[in-house]
Amino acid sequence: MMINGHRVAIVGATGAVGQELLTVLQERSFPVAELKLLASARSEGKKITFCGEELTVTEAKPSSFKNVDIAFFAGGPVSKELVPEAVKEGAVAIDNSSAFRLDPDVPLVVPEVNPDDVEKHRGIIANPNCSTTIFVVPLKPLHDAARVKRAVVTTMQAVSGAGKEAIDELLLQTKQVLAGEDVQQPKVFQHQIAFNLIPHIDVFGDNNYSREEMKLLNETRKILHDPEIQITATTVRVPVLRSHSESVNIETEKELTAEEARNILNNAPGVVVQDEPKNMEYPMPLFTSYRDEVFVGRIRKDYSQKNALNLWVVSDQLRKGAATNAVQIAEILHRRSLL
Repeated sequence: MMINGHRVAIVGATGAVGQELLTVLQERSFPVAELKLLASARSEGKKITFCGEELTVTEAKPSSFKNVDIAFFAGGPVSKELVPEAVKEGAVAIDNSSAFRLDPDVPLVVPEVNPDDVEKHRGIIANPNCSTTIFVVPLKPLHDAARVKRAVVTTMQAVSGAGKEAIDELLLQTKQVLAGEDVQQPKVFQHQIAFNLIPHIDVFGDNNYSREEMKLLNETRKILHDPEIQITATTVRVPVLRSHSESVNIETEKELTAEEARNILNNAPGVVVQDEPKNMEYPMPLFTSYRDEVFVGRIRKDYSQKNALNLWVVSDQLRKGAATNAVQIAEILHRRSLL
């Protein structure tokens, strides 16, 4: 802990994103003077080590946020109740749930894309959906260069995006299939996920798009400050433990060659270009896990449409898609003395 640091709380500290937040705060040496680990009542009393100090998890309550400067919310329905309570106590809440993302008074921030939006906060800053964050980091520099009019996105999302129980379900089902046993009835996913793909993430709306698919449209428009950009998405759960992948097709107003796009992305913050298909170099979930960058490859012209390009985008959704993005937001608040 740092003497001149901030008083920090993590709500959901025992979950997948909460654990990742602890790791990222330590790795990036964020100035923490005091840390409160909060979770549901069933996790109260658990011990977690942070920077060599053993801390005890306590139940998250409205009274938990006294003398807290920054409250990280790792996601879930508890945000609707407790984020306003944290703000009442004077904390800045960085929320990873969907509760406030489309609220016009709440900035929705990806630091490589719209860092200045943090200046508009009224106590709450929303972290985008993981697939949106991974999408907009490489989209923004291309949008700035040639204005993206339309994008078609197909996501291939790792099971860890649905939490630890989802990881356990994939591992158990895989063992059962390989042992020739009957696969138990799924508890987390709608169908067996082992050796399968499920084109269904979150609930379906009346338009037959899932809420996960609509997030890509609505959140991207807000982050880019462009309500006219057109986006259609299909989101798919795949039997991968970690790191989301996205097949992205964009159509731009100005012509942009594949080489120009490659050069732009090579100089974009938070982006790593891996694009040598002849040498079998392209982004893959296995090698992007536990990294903070967004990896882009397979950059090529789409010959079926004027001014169109194809991209393959991969990033660790627990890191850049959630925890790292939240800590980067906190770093901006710290640098700009907004706490």
